[in-house]
Amino acid sequence: MARTTPAGSIGTLGWMLRGAAAGAAGTTALNAVTYVDMVVRGRGTSSTPEQTVEKLADKAHVAIPGDGATRGNRTQGLGALTGLVAGTGFGVLGGLARASGYRSSKPVGIALTALGVLVVANGPMTVLGVTDPRTWSRTDWISDVVPHLAYGAVVKTTMDAFG
Repeated sequence: MARTTPAGSIGTLGWMLRGAAAGAAGTTALNAVTYVDMVVRGRGTSSTPEQTVEKLADKAHVAIPGDGATRGNRTQGLGALTGLVAGTGFGVLGGLARASGYRSSKPVGIALTALGVLVVANGPMTVLGVTDPRTWSRTDWISDVVPHLAYGAVVKTTMDAFG
């Protein structure tokens, strides 16, 4: 027998899906802000996602197939995919929070979301020794925090638009 939810209630799965959509939208915003920064400052891409994939593969004893450029391209693609998964996955967590009844003001929601995804993104890199935020310059911090704030703003706005 199919389970129904009360009128106006979308249930946990519905909020998880909405969170995934909000996380994907937030990830797009984060990437866009990052790319604009690259254009404005003329800086190259970060190698930390690929370095993280390399370290994770080593820890898991999993070989990334290919030689030379082919392997490098796979690692680069996997690095980008980890960002997409992290951003979308963190959105799902936001959906679960919403399903449990959690609501926040816009500034608090943006700050909590930005801080949370910042930890999710940088935590593994820090633990694996790929980066050390304690050594980052002011410019490094701005280059990392601003895109994550964009993520937080888009995720919070999108989740609020869902109700």
